[in-house]
Amino acid sequence: MTLVGVDGCKAGWIAVRRDPGASPSVSVFPTFAMLVDALPADAVVAVDMPIGLPDHSQRGGRGPEALVRPLLGQRQSSVFAIPSRAALYVDTDDFTTVEAWYVAHRRASEVAKTTSDPPRGVSIQAFGIFAKIREIDSLLISRPELRGRIFESHPEVAFCRLNDGQAMSLPKKIKGMVNLAGMAERKALLCRHGYGKDFLDGAPPKGAAADDFLDAAVMMLIADRIASGEARPFPDPPLTDRFGIPVAIWA
Repeated sequence: MTLVGVDGCKAGWIAVRRDPGASPSVSVFPTFAMLVDALPADAVVAVDMPIGLPDHSQRGGRGPEALVRPLLGQRQSSVFAIPSRAALYVDTDDFTTVEAWYVAHRRASEVAKTTSDPPRGVSIQAFGIFAKIREIDSLLISRPELRGRIFESHPEVAFCRLNDGQAMSLPKKIKGMVNLAGMAERKALLCRHGYGKDFLDGAPPKGAAADDFLDAAVMMLIADRIASGEARPFPDPPLTDRFGIPVAIWA
């Protein structure tokens, strides 16, 4: 079947796709719905984005986050807690100014504090992907048939699982800048799992960064593990949110 790994990027969503008997390809889509609609009906998708939202946030996140952090050692800061559904949906406008963006962030933080125990606001990093989380969430609410095809994963958890349970020794980024040594470490692991170096060394499509490309590439390997029954969900079995959407990080 068609296997797809997806990561959010500046232009929307970057997808690494492998069809039966074909080499991997990479594309960028402006919306997640357009990406899904471009796939065969039986395609399996692994995406680096939280799926399934809590009504009330507990210490450490929804549950999956607390389970995978201990696997990652120094890389565990890459797994951040997801606030409540109410905080994620408190402001869904397109922001035209930086000031409006920060106002919305403060508003989301206030709602998050009232729907978490202990009270906790929203990090800038988490707020930056709220719109993308809502894209997938609204799609899975309106199209429940997709819930058995689209799975949440996490790049650092994926690299760890593919590396015999050992977290990557080098960070992918340092102070927001790509760390070439960390990227090389991850490329070498991806090549050991079947990717060609020429493919991974190619320039990512316009609107996506080099680290987005590698994250989508490792997500595709997790889609393969899910399709073959080799992947494990954290927790096992997955939780569900109030819409019945599964809540688990697969790797």
